[in-house]
Amino acid sequence: MMQAMYVLIADQVGSRGDVDRVAGALDALTERFGSRYALAPERTAGDELQAITDDAACALESALHLLRSPHWRVGIGVGAVRLPLPPSVREASGPAFTSARAAVERATTRSTRFAAVGAEQLAEPVHDWASLVDLVLTQRARWSAPGWQLHDLLEQGLTQAESATRLSITPQAASKRARAAGLRIDADARRALARLMTQVGATVEDPAATAATGSTIDEGAS
Repeated sequence: MMQAMYVLIADQVGSRGDVDRVAGALDALTERFGSRYALAPERTAGDELQAITDDAACALESALHLLRSPHWRVGIGVGAVRLPLPPSVREASGPAFTSARAAVERATTRSTRFAAVGAEQLAEPVHDWASLVDLVLTQRARWSAPGWQLHDLLEQGLTQAESATRLSITPQAASKRARAAGLRIDADARRALARLMTQVGATVEDPAATAATGSTIDEGAS
């Protein structure tokens, strides 16, 4: 039996000449997203980590969190994962993992350091929403440090007025920062992307079930 899931593989950029950043990234992802992962994110190679979730928003936000730093490239694979899940991500299997591997390899040549891959019938719809993720990443690359500060406070659940107080600026100044960064557009786009990713994920077929159905049809035809 298989289930539709999103597999994220993140590879540290320039790891041979840099400090190890995997442990810190794993701690940050676990603290922020916790139980939204189907299995705890893990280091799967010296400079690589993997995470798996059936929550499209979690997959998207995990990728955006990592890509905020220039030290990561990220691939998301969409597809079926074999059930029951094993205790460790490293033991899990299914087409989604093959797609995630192809995605992170593709990300090495992309300016956004991101790619997403869906096998067979998912290839085109996954490419479509991945292109929209690229737009979000391109927009975010233009944000100033003050814009990021405001974004982080809003993501914690503070209102814009509360964020202004925390930053010791006027509400008008906070509003100006929000407009300059396009924070409302970014938030709306991420919600829309999560819905689109969920819709695409819902079309994933269980290969075993499909094979069984095909076998039954063949037998009837004969």
